[in-house]
Amino acid sequence: MRQIARFLLILCLLAVISTACQPAQASPTQDLNSALTQAVATALAQLAMPTLTPSSIPVAPTATAVRTPPPLPSTFQTDLLNPLDTPHTYMQDSCQYLLDKWNPNNSAPGTVVMTIMFHSISKDKATDVNQISAGDQKKLMNDLHDMGFQAINMQQMADFMERNARIPPRSVLLIVDDRHFASYFDDHFRPFYEQWGWPVVNAYIAKDERPDLWAENAALSAEGWVDYEAHGVIHNIVITNSSSDEFMLGELQGAITNIQKYLHKTPIAYIWPGGGFTPRAAQLARQVGYHLGFTVNPRGPVMFNWVPLADQVDPQRPYSIPEGPVNDPLMVLPRYWDTDARAHLDTVIQIGKQAMAYAEQNKAAELEYYDIVCAPTYGPIPAAQ
Repeated sequence: MRQIARFLLILCLLAVISTACQPAQASPTQDLNSALTQAVATALAQLAMPTLTPSSIPVAPTATAVRTPPPLPSTFQTDLLNPLDTPHTYMQDSCQYLLDKWNPNNSAPGTVVMTIMFHSISKDKATDVNQISAGDQKKLMNDLHDMGFQAINMQQMADFMERNARIPPRSVLLIVDDRHFASYFDDHFRPFYEQWGWPVVNAYIAKDERPDLWAENAALSAEGWVDYEAHGVIHNIVITNSSSDEFMLGELQGAITNIQKYLHKTPIAYIWPGGGFTPRAAQLARQVGYHLGFTVNPRGPVMFNWVPLADQVDPQRPYSIPEGPVNDPLMVLPRYWDTDARAHLDTVIQIGKQAMAYAEQNKAAELEYYDIVCAPTYGPIPAAQ
């Protein structure tokens, strides 16, 4: 209807124009009939063409590229571990793991921690399987230093294992089991603290007795280089599947209470007395506030989100309780024995190198996955500071 009206209007206008513009004498170069014919044809063409406005012009939809995240690589494996000791992870959130792993302000992939247990250091020749001579202990410490290891304390260990906080690429955690007088640390560990700034951890038996021992160790704790952690209260009764919750809480919470009382600090790690632990004990340890737990099982070194554990009894090492059933790798971390640690220094270094190479091999895929899946929620990987 609107188009017909426009057509009639155009014809009327053409008629008026034709009449008004009629010359008195026709010019040889002007053909009015031809002009009118052309005007009518133009009008008809306009009627056939819809009036277009910017909003009515169809726009082809812009195609949005759909990015498919690549699959994440499997957990790093190495043939340098005992066949029944396999790597276990503990980070449930893949995005948080990748963010912590590739944050350039954190520890680089391949950073390893070798935890070493010192049970007894003899000034003379060792006379027991649980002893190391002072001479051999010094050789071990010097070899660690010469091969590029640096000692860390328990808070550094927890921060590294939980969120990949920066520590030396080759770190060693030195844990001395049981109670000792100050002279023990002065003789065997202070020289390395004074030379290299190396701290040492004491897994302290927190019996509420011997004020003299507490006082000497409190003085060392105040100096800052001996880091006291929990090693039970009664201590000489090993936790087993038959242990009651009451007994286990007495050992776990009791150690916290007494260390707070005498040393004015709260332990964050529990070194299982006699190497005894159970899944229930690990749950209770978490419940009262421990971040880490340590066995006497020498499975290997540890890395961020990577802990070698056994899932079944090894016939060749029946004394080592399988840690896999605990389902909490951070509460059953392995420790090398001091008498055997020197033989494994190069193995620890090689595992770190292999892990670093594996991480670099998969870096592009992991970063692409993070960019597609994680970055919208977790933000981009931070820049180096």
